[in-house]
Amino acid sequence: MLVSQKMTKKPVTARTDMSVSDALDLMHEKKVHRLPVLDSNGKLAGIVSEGDLLYASPSPATTLNVWEMHTLLAKLKVEKVMTRKVITVTEDTPVEEAARIMVEKKIGGLPVLREKVLVGIITETDLFKVFVSLFGGLRPGVRVSASISGAKGTFSKITTAISNAGGNIVGLGFDEVSEAPNESWEMTMKVQDLSKNKVMEVLKPVVGKILDIRKI
Repeated sequence: MLVSQKMTKKPVTARTDMSVSDALDLMHEKKVHRLPVLDSNGKLAGIVSEGDLLYASPSPATTLNVWEMHTLLAKLKVEKVMTRKVITVTEDTPVEEAARIMVEKKIGGLPVLREKVLVGIITETDLFKVFVSLFGGLRPGVRVSASISGAKGTFSKITTAISNAGGNIVGLGFDEVSEAPNESWEMTMKVQDLSKNKVMEVLKPVVGKILDIRKI
């Protein structure tokens, strides 16, 4: 799965000469929390978040009256508060790589470039949707979490057991258990076409321990 498949195309953008108040109004109108900022040539010049704009705004405790605050924010331009060193990705970046970058850099969105031209943005919300899809969160079925061995062939045994019983796996994820003395993983899957009791019955011989199972 690549960024091009999950990004928001034609993202809402700001201009470097846009006022902070106008940028905030635009965010609220479009229901977004960050705006790529374009220069007069339409090239990416920075990115600004809602937090950046609010931080630049006068404190509620200020002695300025509403007209003075409006005038101040109308004069303050986005280019003065935006982040100029923008971390970007391309359309063919894997979504997990985009997620890793966001986690490591502690940022909530990445502009997507095609030959230096802005073509999209991928955000935390887009990645949450990927997460939900991978785990089958929008599908009904039996959700089961189990500890499994990290040995080769383990997953093949699990899928074969489910398939032979007539089940269909519609969501799947793994998490390495680093504290475990031996190589082991925690697996979570969503299974359709089998009852909760049947899923438990067919998995018990091929997993280490069933940690949680429920029909949702």
